Order: sequence, then structure tokens, then C-alpha cells
Amino acid sequence: MSFTSPAAFTTRPTLEGHFGMAASTHWLATAASQAVLERGGNAFDAATAGAFLLHVVEPHLNGPGGDMTGVFATAEDPANPQIMMGQGPAPAAATIDHYRSEGLDMVPGAGALAAAVPGAVDSWLNLLEHHGTWELADVLDFAIDYAEHGHPVLARVVGTIERVRELFTEHWPTSAAQWMPEGQVPKSGDLVFNRPYAEVLKKLIAAGEGVSGEGAEGRAARIAAARQEWKSGFVAEAVAKFISTPHRHSTGGDHAGVMTAEDFAGFEARFETPVTIDFRGYSIAKIGAWGQGPVLLQTLKILDGLDDERLDPSTELGAHTILEALKLAMADRDTYYGDADVDLDWLLSEDYAVSRRSLITDAASLEFRPGANPTGAVSTFTPPLTPEGGDKEALAKAGIGEPTVQKNGVNNGDTCHIDVVDRWGNVISATPSGGWLQSSPVVPELGFCLGTRLQMMWLDESAPSALTPGKRPRTTLTPTLISEDGQPVIALGSPGGDQQEQWQLLMILRMLIGGYEPQQAIDAPALHTTSLAGSFWPRTWVPGGAVVEDRLGDDVINGLIERGHVVTRAGDWELGRLSCVTRDPATGRVSAGANPRGAQGYAAGR
Repeated sequence: MSFTSPAAFTTRPTLEGHFGMAASTHWLATAASQAVLERGGNAFDAATAGAFLLHVVEPHLNGPGGDMTGVFATAEDPANPQIMMGQGPAPAAATIDHYRSEGLDMVPGAGALAAAVPGAVDSWLNLLEHHGTWELADVLDFAIDYAEHGHPVLARVVGTIERVRELFTEHWPTSAAQWMPEGQVPKSGDLVFNRPYAEVLKKLIAAGEGVSGEGAEGRAARIAAARQEWKSGFVAEAVAKFISTPHRHSTGGDHAGVMTAEDFAGFEARFETPVTIDFRGYSIAKIGAWGQGPVLLQTLKILDGLDDERLDPSTELGAHTILEALKLAMADRDTYYGDADVDLDWLLSEDYAVSRRSLITDAASLEFRPGANPTGAVSTFTPPLTPEGGDKEALAKAGIGEPTVQKNGVNNGDTCHIDVVDRWGNVISATPSGGWLQSSPVVPELGFCLGTRLQMMWLDESAPSALTPGKRPRTTLTPTLISEDGQPVIALGSPGGDQQEQWQLLMILRMLIGGYEPQQAIDAPALHTTSLAGSFWPRTWVPGGAVVEDRLGDDVINGLIERGHVVTRAGDWELGRLSCVTRDPATGRVSAGANPRGAQGYAAGR
């Protein structure tokens, strides 16, 4: 091991076995996934069951009206991982001109004008249709059970509802009816229900019950019928009708949404080929530059040319170097990435990595430094780095960000994640998000609301991620699959918005170079930069900003300050929401770890 040794104490052991493993941000989703494996389902059946349950038990972090991305490999074709593309596009009427005509200079952070077409449900059903083995009714049974019969509400859910209580009672009465029974915020541990969502899932199942057919073909046809019902049936109609009434947005104004039933019907989840690089003998697979996935790949390319001692996040030199490399990759993200023709051959080239690496000095950079493209020109778009913060009272009410539970300037909990590996070698890592309960008003007959992913698009025609009908917002959702010799060996990911790639980078370096076990890498102290154009409204930027866990130690933290980093101490256990599963192809041995922060994420397996 060439890195600083991990602490002898970890919060829990790395789980090990040979049958199957699941890890997620909520113990009930992990338990449901493992239950599916135990009953003969594969990793894709298990992950889908867990994901739908996450809609129920982590409603402050994700919902059916949101989105997701995943990366997976099958036992039949392990050398060709695939991306689950569950990011819906901007609706047909979501134009820059319309938003400006509404008096907006930025896409709001809450309210239906911020909603992309929901992609999560269709993407999970697409995975189940093509790679699962279970009938839809069996997969959805876990989510229906807890939605119908209740589950103990998390303290973090209660805290989120408390923060937006005034918004709900004054402006979003349907949300108040769903999340504040009898007008009261629930207490931690109270049973909460979402019976309207249970009925939605039952109707999706019913849509396929009239489809005949035996075996795999019949099963797939029934799931396809449920997908069609979701996209062009009662869900689409209810959403389109409900959001046509103006309602409060995060900007403090009232606006109607623009999504239609036709927008719903026009979206089709699909599988895509990942973007990959080689790093220290491993292949790292990520989503394309329509999301932020290549940020991790760019950063690894920059770091790959450095000695191991400069890659240890637990040392002053390593932490500084990693922060500087991340700033450079993030500047390229904010300047060039989007659902457009992004030149990844250039951004991921060896020559470009060398040029970017040369910019790292002993001092922290306070500048925004995107690279010049092969013609020598920088993009004509530069994200505004000093946007007005907006009405702080309105921000507090609106539930901004992902999902932006603020503490000492730190995003404290956000989004969901799930990883599963089975005994046959199927493996998946997925990050569901969006549609959290504070996103927009609940559609009462559905029990959920629309998401806010369009806030990542700009009202600037020159931006590669400009708000454009039919284009996907530049999502932050991006799990990781790592392979060796054509076989998947590690699936990992994290919630965290702009921090997702950053926290995953620390884990990858600690595991692949430092020799850490998964749980050691998850428990190790985390850090990230905020010296970037924030992806969430109101799009803040902190020049030289670095957020660190205090467990890095005073010597490391003071050294970063002396180098010029603008450091925020987050507390001992505040950063990182990682989980992970692994598999050794030679022996079939599997392992898993999950985030202990917040006492919510768990792994299970045998």
C-alpha cells in the first residue's frame, strides 16, 4: 500500500461472500434487493425492486417524476458495459424565449418550469424488460407494500418537510396534504403512507395483465405494456392537467408548467455505450458529456501522469493536487459539456491531459480555467460566475438544489444510489434522483411531483447546455463501473450533485492505488471543491473553495489553507454518500460497502 494507511477502525466491515451483494442509501431498499436475489432474481430484478422502493422511503431525495442514470454489465457480455439513459429532455414548449417572457433570467430551482420529462420509471422498466427475469408485479410488490401500509419516516425527511412547511401550507396545498397529514409535520419514526403512488404502480401492473404470452417474451410484453401506460396513459394526462395551473416557483413568482402529455409520450429510455478510459490497468466506464461523467475521466487522465504520493487524498500534497485537477476538469464541464457534439477525443487525449497537468502548481488557483480547444479557441460561452444570490427567504422556502439541506455551507444529503451484483456476474450501479418532495407541487391523484433537472440548463443560446426543447439537461447523475481484463470488478457511486464525481474519485484512488477495502475507502475522510459553476439554482461559485471533513487533520487542513484554498470545515462525518459492490471474476467472490454518514445507507449480502 503506497497511501496513508486507513484507520484500523472502520464503522463496519466490508461484506464478503459469493452469492450476491446489494448496497444503497436506505436499508429497506438494500434489504428488498437482497430479498430478490435470495428468491432467484438477478441483479437487474433486484436493483429495480430497490429503486422503486427508494421512491417511497427516500421521497426527499428522489421520486417517480425524476430521472436516473445507471451503468451495468451482464454475465453474458461482461466486456461491453451499457449505460441506462433515464434522463428526460426539455419539453417542447421549454424555450428560452418563453422563460424570459415569464420574467426569468435563470431556470427556477423549484416548480414545474424546472421539470424535464420524467425518465426514471421508463428507464427502470426498460432495464427490467430487456435484462430482468421477474414479472413486474413481483418486482413492484416491495414498493407497493410500503407505500400502502406505511414505513417509519426518516428524521431527514421530517427535517426537509419542516423546512418547506410554509411553502406547502401557503402555496402547495396538495404537497401539504400528502406530507403534512392533518396539517402537522410528521415526527421521526411516524408511519407515513403514499397510497396514491401505490395505486399508480397497481395500474401499471394492470396494464400488462391483459397481455398474453408465456416465458420471457410474454413477460417482456407485459412490461412493455406498463411502459406504454406510463408514457401515454393516466400519468401523463394527470401531470399535464395539474401543472397548467400557475403555482409558486423558487424565484418567488407564480408560473404554469409547460409539459404536455405529448412530451411524456415522446420520451423513450434507452441503452447507450459508455465513455471509457484506461487508468492503471483498469477500464473506467461513465456516461457521456450530456452529463458530467467525463469529469471523472478527465481528472483521472490528469492525475495518471503523477507519482502515487501526489494522489493520496489523506495528505496535504495529495488533497491539494486532487482539488486542482478537479477544478480544471470542472471548468471544462461548465464550458463545453451538454447534450451536443462534445469533442471527447480532445478532452480525454493524452496531449490535453499533459497540458492541463502542467497548470497545477504548489498554490491553489482561484481562477476559472477551461482549456482551449484544438483550434486554440475557448468556447464562446462562459458561465456567469457571480450570479445574484436571489431572495434568501425565498431560497429557504423553495427547497433548492439536490436537495440542498444546508449546514455550514455544505450540501448535506441528496439523491439516492444503489449497487447490486449477483452470483452469475451481473452487476449494476445506478443513481436515481429528482422529483424530490420539495421539487414542485404533488399531483394529488399520483402522489408525486415533477423534478427540477432543467435548472442545469442556461437561458443563454451560446451555452452547450442551453435550454432547448428535446435536449437533455447536463445532469450530475453519474455512477461508475470499473473493469479489468474485460470483466467488471467494481460498481460504485454516490449522491451529491457536483460532488458525485469528486467523492467517487477519492474512493477510486484509495481502492485502485492505495489498496483500501471498499468500506475503508467509503469511511475515509472526504473533501471536494466548490470552485466551479454550481449546477443548481442559484448557480453559486466559490473561487478556490474547498470543503473538507475535519478528520483529514489539522496539519493537512492548515496546509491547504497556506496554499491558498478557501477551506470550509464540514465536521467529522458530513461528506460522501458512497456505496459499492465488487466481484472477483476468477473466484466469484463478491463484496460490498455502504455509507455510514447519517446512519441510513447499508449493504447486505452473503
